[in-house]
Amino acid sequence: MPVRIRLKRMGGKKKPFYRIVVADSRFPRDGRFIEEIGYYNPTTQPTTIKVDTEKADEWISKGALPTDTVKAILAKAGSEG
Repeated sequence: MPVRIRLKRMGGKKKPFYRIVVADSRFPRDGRFIEEIGYYNPTTQPTTIKVDTEKADEWISKGALPTDTVKAILAKAGSEG
């Protein structure tokens, strides 16, 4: 099962925020997921980032691959991902 750490888009039209989730890569972007590990809101000033870095590092150690965007968010949040 190829597992990815990626963003799930939430919010209304022109008001997006994102949940950072661990999901099977075969599922749709906003579909089923395994676990939610944080959220990211780019519309606030400053940008809001809240990530459970321990869970993120745990999933990465198990073999989950973060997307490029999530990798950058995790770097800002202080995770090893």
